[in-house]
Amino acid sequence: MKFLKFFLISILLIIYSNFSFASDVYFVDMKKILNTSKAGKNAQDFLKKKLTEDTKKFEKEQVALKKAETDLISKKKILSSEEYKKKLNELRKKNIAFQKKKQLAANEIFKKKEKARAELNKALKPILEKYMSEKNIPVVIDKKSIVVAKTEIDLTDKILQLLNKELKSINLK
Repeated sequence: MKFLKFFLISILLIIYSNFSFASDVYFVDMKKILNTSKAGKNAQDFLKKKLTEDTKKFEKEQVALKKAETDLISKKKILSSEEYKKKLNELRKKNIAFQKKKQLAANEIFKKKEKARAELNKALKPILEKYMSEKNIPVVIDKKSIVVAKTEIDLTDKILQLLNKELKSINLK
């Protein structure tokens, strides 16, 4: 009899603790925060502008290389085989240098994107911690980990407002 009472009380406590824990879990949409915050938007606009500028620059350079290749092919019969090979090697070296420069520019943009993401996350963490301590919230998880949830436990807009007040922009230059 004593064992049965202990067992029932234990079951009730476990069920009660599970219900109370579930009501204290909140979520934020990290993707939305990173993409729609003022600092996030500014960083994205800067990176898009840089990518567009680089793309235009590389397209012009690629057109020049294609033109040089076409000119060299058209002069193949006029040039001696040694001179043709020499010019072909020069053109190949220019093309390899072009590809390396293009790859370096892409890597630079990727690094700046990662830097912006890291800075946003660094600024966001204390804001989330402060909000959690003020509202006595034990757990906040990312929305991508949730299948279904009530909108009442979504803190995204509140955290986004706090982040916009705290962090206006990110220096990526």
